Amino acid sequence: MVTSKPFDRPLLGAVRTALADTPVVCVLGPRQSGKTTLVRHFVPQYGYISLDDPATLAFAESDPAGFVAALPDPVILDEVQRVPELLRTIKLAVDRDRRPGRFLLTGSANLLLLPRLGDSLAGRMEVVDLPPLTAAEQARKPGRFLRALIEGRLTPSLTTANRPGLGQLAARVTAGGFPEAVARPPARAREWHRQYLRALMNRDVQDIARVRDVREVSRLLELMALRTAQLLNVSSIANELDLRRETVEHYLAVCERLFLVQRLPPWHRNHAKRLIKTPKVHLVDSGLCATLSGLTAEDAIAQRERFGHLLESFVVQQLRAQAGWTSPELDFWHYRDKDQVEVDLVITRGREVWGVEVKAAATVTPADGRGLRRLAEQCGHTFKGGVVLHAGDNTIKLDIDHCLAVPLARLWDM
Repeated sequence: MVTSKPFDRPLLGAVRTALADTPVVCVLGPRQSGKTTLVRHFVPQYGYISLDDPATLAFAESDPAGFVAALPDPVILDEVQRVPELLRTIKLAVDRDRRPGRFLLTGSANLLLLPRLGDSLAGRMEVVDLPPLTAAEQARKPGRFLRALIEGRLTPSLTTANRPGLGQLAARVTAGGFPEAVARPPARAREWHRQYLRALMNRDVQDIARVRDVREVSRLLELMALRTAQLLNVSSIANELDLRRETVEHYLAVCERLFLVQRLPPWHRNHAKRLIKTPKVHLVDSGLCATLSGLTAEDAIAQRERFGHLLESFVVQQLRAQAGWTSPELDFWHYRDKDQVEVDLVITRGREVWGVEVKAAATVTPADGRGLRRLAEQCGHTFKGGVVLHAGDNTIKLDIDHCLAVPLARLWDM
């Protein structure tokens, strides 16, 4: 998809709202997710300083106070994770002058997870998470599926429209959402993913963590790609990679800080039990995951189970991203009970609960609603609805209250 026009990013509204009343706003997300394009194109009145520039980086590292004093006002400070000590200096500057919108930061590492820095700007900074492009953004649609789900506005419908077949769906999933990658044909996109990871390992991993051998982090990430959308078993991973459990935990934390993987915690009606149950792990971009695991769009049928896991991660990415411009109060979980009945994604807002199941098939059977039925029984009146997302054409009612089977394409064509 080649275009000179920047993609509209619905999260821009959240950035502008935060700048109106908060001294420091930080746009966080993976490298190459579009952070710089967003802030420079849509907030042109700000000065711009990039810490990827070697001379600028050296100045900031050697004299943080002098560097911050010399910044334009207001200013965009790009890739601030390269000199995390700047956050303390910015805090002092903000304490002297609390005007909103003074600092617009971007970061390719999650500053809130970096040791000793997560609370440096507590009460002074608002964070906006910018993931790679969603399928709706790529289609230049507003991405209102999640809003329709939580507002109960999804309704049964039959269509004669040409929905994407499994091949087109697989192509979208394996392309992922990095703007540079989706602009290229599949083979070139996979090469871009490989070069992206090489650069990340050689520079950003060392910026944020002490790592003995970055090749071990790369091996862990490849294994995570093969296990995306599955329960996280650190002991098993440590055995397979011949690493200590503590080392695996450290490397996983590094991958989380760089927005490469994310854990999806378990949902349970008993809040205490959520703390001891096992999370799932998802790679943050389905295209990157496909490249690391060796999956192409043509594998969607021949390797159905592996593609099903990749599709589940894709859906989690889409809905978590849509939450950023739909309702920041939403939380995301997975459900699995002692009978091994599962729901791929559980969405909560306070006591309200919704469930999402993901199927690569075009036909939905009664068995596909088993997890939603169990979740509804667990929640009682707090269960507000659910969907089985499928590769077919029609939106149909299930034999569970407030539950529908909905085409996956609705994630991006609403």
